[in-house]
Amino acid sequence: MICLRDILFIILGLIVLKNLLVAFFFYGDIRAAQKRDPAAKSFVEILLLYQGLHALVAHRTAHFFYSLHLYFLARFISQMARWATGIEIHPGAKIGKRFFIDHGMGVVIGETAIVGDDVLLYQGVTLGGTGLAHEKRHPTIGNNVVIGGGAKVLGNITVGDNSYIGANAVVIKDVPANSTVVGVPGRITKQDGKKIDVSLDHVHILDPIMQNIEELEKRIEKLEKK
Repeated sequence: MICLRDILFIILGLIVLKNLLVAFFFYGDIRAAQKRDPAAKSFVEILLLYQGLHALVAHRTAHFFYSLHLYFLARFISQMARWATGIEIHPGAKIGKRFFIDHGMGVVIGETAIVGDDVLLYQGVTLGGTGLAHEKRHPTIGNNVVIGGGAKVLGNITVGDNSYIGANAVVIKDVPANSTVVGVPGRITKQDGKKIDVSLDHVHILDPIMQNIEELEKRIEKLEKK
């Protein structure tokens, strides 16, 4: 007869096995989190405690069932992950390698969204759709893109490789590669073809509108002194 102790050992064994499988199959994603989050202290901490990783594991599982047209089961898994992590990823979304959601609460990724490799999202990001047609209605995010907290990327648009979307920006038009977008609606400023977020320095993001205003203020100040 199976006793309570045996049941507990079985449950513990299943938990250990699950974490070993996650560590193996999601090794690249965990290492990406270690690289991009200075608060991450260890591999094990990310494996056990990071809701962004847990949401990704659930999404990979849900997407597998979605590809088999088991839509209800796929959506059930995604909703359970949403309840547990605060991150909502539709099982139809396509997510690339080494994907990392930092903090993650409030992130929403729509059904037809496509996310490339080495993408970093912060809390409150929405990759949302426009319209009711059953077609591509969510954004395509290129490789090595960073999207700051609270940003909204809406519609069937493309964000090019190595681009940076500033916090709380609202992006509704295509973004060329190697660009920075700030403001509402999003305004694009090129960064000489170089990625600017290597150190995740969110403070020093150029806003072309503010630059123009500052230049005008300087000109007015010079005129007043004459």
